[in-house]
Amino acid sequence: MISCFTFITLAGCTVSETEMPVAVRIANATPAVPVTARGETTPVGTGNADAADDPAIWRNPADPAASLIVGTDKKAGLYVYGLDGRTRSFLDAGRVNNVDLRDHVAIGGQDGILVVASDRNAIANAKLALFRLDPATARLTALGKVDGGAGEAYGVCLYRDAATTYAFIVLKDGTINQVALDTAGTTPAGRIVRTLKLGTQSEGCAVDDRTGILYVAEEDVGLWRFDARATGSTTPVKIAAADGRNLVMDAEGVAIAPMGEKDGYVLVSSQGDNAYVAYRLRDDSYVGRFRVVDGAIGGAEETDGIDLMPGDFGPAYPGGLFVAQDGHNGAAAQNFKLAAWDDIVKALGLPD
Repeated sequence: MISCFTFITLAGCTVSETEMPVAVRIANATPAVPVTARGETTPVGTGNADAADDPAIWRNPADPAASLIVGTDKKAGLYVYGLDGRTRSFLDAGRVNNVDLRDHVAIGGQDGILVVASDRNAIANAKLALFRLDPATARLTALGKVDGGAGEAYGVCLYRDAATTYAFIVLKDGTINQVALDTAGTTPAGRIVRTLKLGTQSEGCAVDDRTGILYVAEEDVGLWRFDARATGSTTPVKIAAADGRNLVMDAEGVAIAPMGEKDGYVLVSSQGDNAYVAYRLRDDSYVGRFRVVDGAIGGAEETDGIDLMPGDFGPAYPGGLFVAQDGHNGAAAQNFKLAAWDDIVKALGLPD
């Protein structure tokens, strides 16, 4: 029998993007340029499972090559890696899904590195798990948990304005709660200040602190932006549709590459065809697509979380670091692949 799936251009056949077989959707995708990884992390401890999920980068300004990566094993806890990919520490935190961090946050009366993970140890009651990262020992210390709202915790990203550090916790159903964090005392506190909403399952998010814009990936729909300010509009603006061309569903991890005062790029994981898509911040325009392919180090496939930070990270990553979760790490458990932002910029033909 000839179906609309077999010949999608036949007259009278109308097939939605979500109904198309994966092979058809990938075949329709815009070509992606190849990039190879320069490093990778030790695999997470949970084998034979979808376990590694989301990374967050801390850049050491005094010694960039000594920078750290925090990564989630969503079945077990949080890893801290060096740029050589070796595990520096592990903290049993249970089912933590996504992670983000901010430097120079007042924690218990001292300046510190705040790490926040979306905690779904209780499926019906989302929590934000807060930690302090010690850059000298590369160890995490649990500070406590704050309420993230009713529902299953998925994504998380941090935003800092002049007065407050906020966490956006993305629940599985597309609800996004903005939580004002208070870490100045001995026990952290949080207060939901407003709620945003997308229609279906969502996860990856990132905030541009310079412009106060929140970017969120709705997995089968596309990439959106919101006003991140607590007093801002709650209406989302669609940047890109997951139409199987530039962005192939599932749209997953989101990361920002700030350039100058307000420019730069937002990147999103096009998980459906093992690619990453870049859009320009100043006008939401499509820039290009790339893949992390096999080289001296294996590539990255079916990526969930990503993170990106331009700047000096030492000899191996002099122009910046891109980290992507790898959903298929050969015979080993899942891990994270490290690519040089310089290599991505060159592959996409972006201005230096």
